[in-house]
Formats: sequence, structure tokens, C-alpha cells
Amino acid sequence: MTLFNFNFPPDLPLELAIDAVSDDSPTPASPARKQPAADPARAILEVLLMKLSKADLPGVEQLKEYLGHQYRRNFRPCTLRNTSISVTQFLRFLQAAGRSELSELRREDLEGFVEHEQDRGLKISSVYHRVGTVQPFIRHWINQGLIAEEVLKRPIRIKLPERLPRAMEPYDVKCLLAVLDGVRNRAMILVLLRTGMRIGELLDTRLSDVQLEEKKILIYEGEKNRRGRAVCVSPDAREALVAWIEKRNPHYDYLFYGWKGQRMSYNNARVRFKQYLNRAGLAHKGYSLHCLRHTFATELLNAGMHLECVQQLLGHSNLEMTLRYARLSDRSREEQYFKAMAMIEQEESDGLKQRDRQLPPLSEAPELLQPHS
Repeated sequence: MTLFNFNFPPDLPLELAIDAVSDDSPTPASPARKQPAADPARAILEVLLMKLSKADLPGVEQLKEYLGHQYRRNFRPCTLRNTSISVTQFLRFLQAAGRSELSELRREDLEGFVEHEQDRGLKISSVYHRVGTVQPFIRHWINQGLIAEEVLKRPIRIKLPERLPRAMEPYDVKCLLAVLDGVRNRAMILVLLRTGMRIGELLDTRLSDVQLEEKKILIYEGEKNRRGRAVCVSPDAREALVAWIEKRNPHYDYLFYGWKGQRMSYNNARVRFKQYLNRAGLAHKGYSLHCLRHTFATELLNAGMHLECVQQLLGHSNLEMTLRYARLSDRSREEQYFKAMAMIEQEESDGLKQRDRQLPPLSEAPELLQPHS
């Protein structure tokens, strides 16, 4: 497969080579939007294939073919990278287990890989995602007749703890907003807080995607499910955006840009956010940029917005994902709970008083024992 040719040093680490072709930039999903000069997915695929060609592992040729299959299905650059990393780790495990060909794979190998990753000290969520990446690779080659079907006759399922989304406390939100300075940074954080956009979606936003008259921002491609949507912009976020747009360099494409108009990096945005948390005295709370999205959803549900509307604004593919916020923010449930508990406590208190009235009074002086006659 001939794609792009990059003159990287042969000993350049995979992560640095991938960073050099900017894997954060997604392939645009709409012809109405300005197309980039190069396809980042193709560039990263070329880097991955170059590195894998030097690897002496069982199944490495099948991995290269599988990456090409993912590319043709329009998978994101980060998905190609994660597939290469996870499956390469799996192939190294197979090699250590004495397998010389991918066709020799047995179910006990996959089960052993899960235990091996857990024994390495990885978080259960990391093991879950790694196995979730390896199993489709195996399924692909089962369908091609290379691997025995018994390997995935019963897919391995790893149960994850169900964590609630982490939203900021209302008082903490006020403290954060009070310390925001700088036209760009204020606009960036307010837009995240008022639209529920993922940070990657905001960093991918072009100036042409912002429709101030309609009070909305167009997301041409969702960061996770690759589905486009439109988000609404609140009055305070719109005001901050107007101030930033008036000041920004009009020749740059990205709404929030970094050096020489390039896409602002996630690390740049994260550092700015951490600085404001420090100023607000919230550094110890463990808040992240993604907490702004959780806060957005929680505040809307607390204000009475229907769950289906919140789902659309967040870009969730199913309602179950949005229900996590309902478990976190159901004020009506809390109000009913405290109302019921007040009634229970009142009934218990009234019951004690009623029982006290029914009991005979205790004599103040102890009754003397009568002597035996």
C-alpha cells in the first residue's frame, strides 16, 4: 500500500512520529467545510505501517492488513493508533507464549492476555479498552478463516465499575467564573460550560462553524461517535465569543488557535484551566476540562430540561449514557426523599409521645420491701 512518504529517522519512537503528523485533527465529515491539505488518517497509517514493517512478531502482517481495513472504513487517526498499540502488545504476549503464527491462537491465549495485563498493574478500565480493541481484530481474522471460531465463541466480558459523572459544585462554578480573565480563555471556558462540547470538539471548531446570529455552533463531526450536531450558545457565552472574535486574528481558521494559527493543543487548554482552578482555590477538587461538560448536563437537568433534549445537546448515541446524569442530579427524587424522611421522623416522634402518655408514671420514691412475717 503506497500512501505518503515521510522521512522520519528509523529510530524515532512511534508516539513522536504520530505526533509529528498531528493525529488530533479529524477527517472533516462535510463537503461544505474547508478541506485540509492532507489526510491525517492516511499520514498516521503510513507511520504505523513503517514501524510495523520492522517488528518481528507473529501476526504482524495481519495487523498491517487490519489497519488498512480500518482506514478504508474511515476510522479516526486516534483509533488507528490505539489499535496498533493494543494489538502489538497482544502479539508480543503471543510471542512470549511460544506462538509463531496468528493461526495458532487459542482461547486460553486471550484469557492469559487479560490476566497478564491485570498483573502488570493496569487499571481495569485500561484492560477493558485494550481487550475491546484486540477482540475485533481477532473477530476479523475469524471471519477470514485464519483463526478458529472457538476463540471468540464466548467473548470475554470485563465488568467495569459504574462511576457517576463528576460535576462541579454550584459554588465552585461561581468561584471559577469570578477569576476568568483574558478574552480568549474566558470565551473558551464559558463555551465549554454553556454548550456541553467536548474539549476536542471545541478545539476542532473553525470560525466558520460559529453562527452568532442563530446563537449556535455547528459540530461537523462528534469526537466519539462521529455524528454532527448543533449546540446552543447562552447569552454570556455569546458575549464572550463576540469579544474574542473582535480581538482574534481574522486570518486564522480555528476559533481557538495556538502558535501561528495552528489548532490549539489539548495540553495548552488544560494548563490554562488548571491555572484558573489554582486562582479560584479549587486545585484540590480534582476538576478537569471534561467536568465542565458534566456540569452543563447536570445544571440543565436540575433546571427541568427533558432527558431527551439533554441527550441531543450532548451528542449521546443512546439515552442510557444520559441517564447517568439523571442519577446524579434528580432533585425531585431528593426532595421526595427528604419529605418522606421528615414524615417518618414526625411519625416516630408522635409515636414516642403517644407511648409515653400510655405508660404508668414511675413513683419517685422506691417502694420498700415488706419484712417476712
